[in-house]
Amino acid sequence: MNQSDHSLRLGQLGSWQLGVFSAAIAERLFPNYALFARLTDTGDAPLMRQALDKVWDRLANRGGKVNFDTQLERVDGQIPDPEAFDMFGVYPALDAAVALYGALNQMVEASAEEAQNLSELALTGVETYLEITADVDLSDEELVRHINTHPLMEQEREFQETLLAKLNAAAKAEAGLVDELRTLAANEGVSNIGISDQP
Repeated sequence: MNQSDHSLRLGQLGSWQLGVFSAAIAERLFPNYALFARLTDTGDAPLMRQALDKVWDRLANRGGKVNFDTQLERVDGQIPDPEAFDMFGVYPALDAAVALYGALNQMVEASAEEAQNLSELALTGVETYLEITADVDLSDEELVRHINTHPLMEQEREFQETLLAKLNAAAKAEAGLVDELRTLAANEGVSNIGISDQP
């Protein structure tokens, strides 16, 4: 996936499409936050889940009026501080919270730049996870190859490509498409780094 081509295609999307793209990124990252919150007994996963659900409802033209500025304030208070935790899991959780914040922001003011940032956030998260979990004996060249050809990285690229293709092909906002992309993003509860908070 060529990043400049990627950002160019994001730049061609309308506000509702940027909203769906951003919500889908946040949805895919969400299990990283939920698992971390449960394991560390911190944060508020139900509150975060509710905020993301409100984004999806707005995109599908369901539900009542929502004050997204208030939602942004609530979510901001639940973003984990990496300095406070001596574990890698705080970083994917942080990315998930930042992605949710970005998706909420799209409801206030649509931004192709913000959507691009979320796209890169998700890809970088996979890259970091693969780097942390890779064999320490790999050379720099082998590590780059390991990351670029790993199924998790291929799946993330493919997921974002599918999102973009379906959104580019959509003439107008339809609840059916929003629901389809929400299901795709949810990935049966498995995140972009292959973890799940399902019991």
